[in-house]
Amino acid sequence: MPGILYLIPNTLGPTDAVAGALNHVIPKHVQALTARLDCFVAENAKTARAFLKLIAIDHPLARPLQEIDIAELNVNTPPAALEGLLAPLLAGRDCGLVSEAGVPAVADPGADLVRLAHQHGITVKPLVGPSSLLLAVMASGLNGQSFAFNGYLPTDAAQRAKRIKELEQRSSREKQTQLLIETPYRNGAMLEALSGACLPGTLICVATDLSLPTESIRTLSAAKWKAALAGGKAPDFHKKPTVFLLLA
Repeated sequence: MPGILYLIPNTLGPTDAVAGALNHVIPKHVQALTARLDCFVAENAKTARAFLKLIAIDHPLARPLQEIDIAELNVNTPPAALEGLLAPLLAGRDCGLVSEAGVPAVADPGADLVRLAHQHGITVKPLVGPSSLLLAVMASGLNGQSFAFNGYLPTDAAQRAKRIKELEQRSSREKQTQLLIETPYRNGAMLEALSGACLPGTLICVATDLSLPTESIRTLSAAKWKAALAGGKAPDFHKKPTVFLLLA
C-alpha cells in the first residue's frame, strides 16, 4: 500500500532557533507529524534541513538529521525525474513535500509532484500553515471573493507596463483582485511600475514580510503611491519578500 504524501508548510522568513519559535505560524500537531517523517521532497535540501532543525527544538526527529532522506524538486528538475521522487511513497513510506517558504504546491514546483501522486492513487494530505498569498488577500481590504495570482511580470519596462494595464483591465471587468510577486531586490521598480501604469483610483496593496516581526501591509490608490514615491516615502521592502495586489 502506498505511503501518504503530506504537504508541509514552512515559515515565510527567518525564524529564531528557540523553543516555541514556530508555534505562531505552524500548528503543533503539524510540527509533530513532520518530526516523525524520515523522507522529504524539498526545493532545497539545505534549507529543508534548517527547517527540520527548528522542528527538532520542540519535537525530536524520528531519525538523526543526517539520516533523513531529502530529495530536491525545483525549477531545474526534469519532468522525467518526478516518477523517481514518488518511489519511496510507492514503496509504502510516508513522505513530506516542503516548500522554501509557505505552503507547497502553490506558486511552487511541487504541484507537478502532487498531480502525479494523484495519478498513482497516492493519498495527498495538505497541512495547515502560512500562505503569503492568502494572508495578503486577507489584509489588503481588496476583493477576497474573486482573485487571481499572476506570478512574476516581465522585467522589460515596456512589456511590464503593458501587462499591468492588461491586469488592471481584467480587474475592472471582473471586479477581481490581481496578485503579483517580484524578485525582492526589484520591489521598488515594481511599485513604481504599478503606480505609473495604473489609473489614479486603482487600489494597490504592498504586503511585505508577512507573519514576520517586520511585517508591513499598506493599501493606497495608485495616485497616492505615486505621490509617496515622489516624496521619497517608499515602503521598507528592499530585498524583502513582498506580495503586490491591485483592484481597479
